[in-house]
Amino acid sequence: MLLDPSVCEQARLTRDIRFDGLFFTAVKTTRIYCRPVCPAPTPKSSNITYYPSAAAAAAAGFRPCLRCRPEAAPGSPLHRASSELVAGALRLIEQGALDGASVGELSARVGVGERHLRRLFEHELGASPLDVAATRRLLFAKQLLTETALPVTAIAAAAGYASLRRFNSAFVDAYAKPPRDFRRGRGQAGPDSAIELRLPYREPYDFDGLLAFYARRAIPGVEIIDERGYRRSILIDGEPGWFSVSQIAGDSALRLGVQGVRTAHLGQLVGRVRRMFDVDADPVAIMQALKRDRRLRPLTKRWPGQRLPGAWDGFELGVRAVLGQQISVVAARTLAARIVERYGTAYEASAPAGLGSLFPPPAALAEAPLESIGLTRARAATIRGLAQACVDGRIDFSSQQTLADTVTRLCLLPGIGAWTAHYIAMRAYTHPDAFPAGDLVLRKIIGEGSPLGERAMQLCAEAWRPWRAYAVMLLWRSAG
Repeated sequence: MLLDPSVCEQARLTRDIRFDGLFFTAVKTTRIYCRPVCPAPTPKSSNITYYPSAAAAAAAGFRPCLRCRPEAAPGSPLHRASSELVAGALRLIEQGALDGASVGELSARVGVGERHLRRLFEHELGASPLDVAATRRLLFAKQLLTETALPVTAIAAAAGYASLRRFNSAFVDAYAKPPRDFRRGRGQAGPDSAIELRLPYREPYDFDGLLAFYARRAIPGVEIIDERGYRRSILIDGEPGWFSVSQIAGDSALRLGVQGVRTAHLGQLVGRVRRMFDVDADPVAIMQALKRDRRLRPLTKRWPGQRLPGAWDGFELGVRAVLGQQISVVAARTLAARIVERYGTAYEASAPAGLGSLFPPPAALAEAPLESIGLTRARAATIRGLAQACVDGRIDFSSQQTLADTVTRLCLLPGIGAWTAHYIAMRAYTHPDAFPAGDLVLRKIIGEGSPLGERAMQLCAEAWRPWRAYAVMLLWRSAG
């Protein structure tokens, strides 16, 4: 990824928060890399090298700064990667794909050869997939050491280290002291106790807008949105738990609370929640691109912090998308609630949080007589077909493909057309360029009351690439 040294220099000298996490500053004399907002005295320009990622700086032999804490920076926006393949691989690495597997296995999950994936990473990130994974583990472990009271052994497992010895070795290499030195003066919590973590984002961030979107679609017992924020029950690798997300007053960050989840699953959970709430987006870059269109310009000014609402579980989102075909949001929500009531399972541990139910996994719906809860025969068959495809492995929401491949695979399933496939791609896979061109609401808005044809809508939206999904959210929002 090419960096403009003059832009980086100005951002560093002014400590411009908009660039936090978009690049890192490495100081040749100290061999330390920092965030551009680091409060330390400003080094001479001649001693500075700029890197597009923390992994690139680490691969070049620089250590993370203890003062500005690179682990506390917003994540690098995945859509800044020029290749969908790199963005997909980064999502998998965030979920721990290289903690116990090889780069070859990772490349197979994104559908390319290992050598090609390595070449793309070096070109776009200045670091190999293994460098990226190692930096992710290190910085996530540092965050857990700093923000929680988890035992060091539990943190090693949560961050994806194969052993405590490797964990200690990584910290000594990076920080010149072992992990336990960061815990002095802290108490210790049990490995399965409630955990709170900070999820930083770049301003502006429209958290209220996200909550309003989720609130209209919340399934009783599974999700709840109130003055405290967002809460939902989850299954992660077949084990139940629940989490909450709220805004931290006076801070550009969300507070993630986790209950009932084993620490070994913590890294995967955090990665999925980050995507769900789109905390790593670069809103300035997105809105600057979209406001070039006169029809979107007033919307970017009205909602400059618009985010792309993701989904906790791809299969659940797929079911919701099928339920929402040609009916209102309220009606689809009612049908989803019936599915949970009939085929979901109780989760009493989350009941005090206003929850108490778990959405059914694919196996529970693959042969379910869904017509009995009010679904049409065709829609029930589509949901059963989607469930069976997940059971068989023909559809894998944990893997990553390009947008085109994702849409093609989904459209092979009976009852799923382009609109549904793009909606699933937009929210379950968080593809920033997904675009349901056949959506009637969008066609009416752009046609100013007279719906555009689908082909005309696609041509109109070409100017919005690679952020058509964000344009969709703005336009839907403007329709009320």
